[in-house]
Amino acid sequence: MFELGQGAEAPVGDLIKDVTEATFMQDVVEASQEVPVIVDFWAPWCGPCKTLGPALEAAVTKAKGAVKMAKVNVDENQMIAGQMRVQSIPTVFAFFKGQPIDGFQGAIPPSEIEEFVGRVVAQGGGSADGGLGEALEAAEEMLEQGAVADAAQTFAAIIGEDPNNAVAFAGLARCHLAMDNADEAEAVLNGVPAEIAEAAEIEAVRAQIELARQAENAGPVAELRSAVEADGDNHQARFDLAQALHAAGETEAAVDELLELFRRDREWNDAAAKTQLFTIFDALKPEDTIVLNGRRRLSSMIFA
Repeated sequence: MFELGQGAEAPVGDLIKDVTEATFMQDVVEASQEVPVIVDFWAPWCGPCKTLGPALEAAVTKAKGAVKMAKVNVDENQMIAGQMRVQSIPTVFAFFKGQPIDGFQGAIPPSEIEEFVGRVVAQGGGSADGGLGEALEAAEEMLEQGAVADAAQTFAAIIGEDPNNAVAFAGLARCHLAMDNADEAEAVLNGVPAEIAEAAEIEAVRAQIELARQAENAGPVAELRSAVEADGDNHQARFDLAQALHAAGETEAAVDELLELFRRDREWNDAAAKTQLFTIFDALKPEDTIVLNGRRRLSSMIFA
């Protein structure tokens, strides 16, 4: 199983330091030979510094060693501030290989702080997500190969590290679906933070859960097909056949039947065919050929 945090992960005390004129060379210039170092010039009396500093620290900590941070109190270290031509605070510089590579002046929104730290980390050849991207890839591979329990454990660990990771929540729910437990999958999604509740990954799994529940009650394909062949306008039989085909793994055939139903009577049962088509499309990846072809054919009917 993939272990989060594999490799060296520096303690927070090594990542974020109060730096003085005596330690600037060691903690910034020399340290930046290995990883980028973000230098925050601040002062106790500076209001914006009180929000910017903690936000920077949080972003640096989240990067788990891919970047470090040095905090310079300009009141106590005026020589450094002068050498760096700091004219107002907060001022932030990023160093790599001993040279300034990026920076900004004044307070910026949290989203821009994350972007700044990510940009600095990338310039240093690292990853700002603390290895979570690698862990997500590993978990997806486990799930594809059938190691569902290990995948679920890894997705859960990622959520522990990043509680707003929509991909990890979706992955954990899909693990429960793979174990034929739609109730547990739904419980996972019910615990998703509001900020990511409408993320595309979450919506996709909601659609997959709905289809899984339909599959539990799907009828026999052969009998339903015979009913449709006997009466092409038996819309309920065609709709049930589409559900049965999807439950049997014949997604493209299911889409074909729903499109035919829509062609015959698009308003039948409150436009059930169209609704079911969108549920299937949402459950698949957007670039899936079944989705692309199905949406194109549906659009041609709607706008004909």
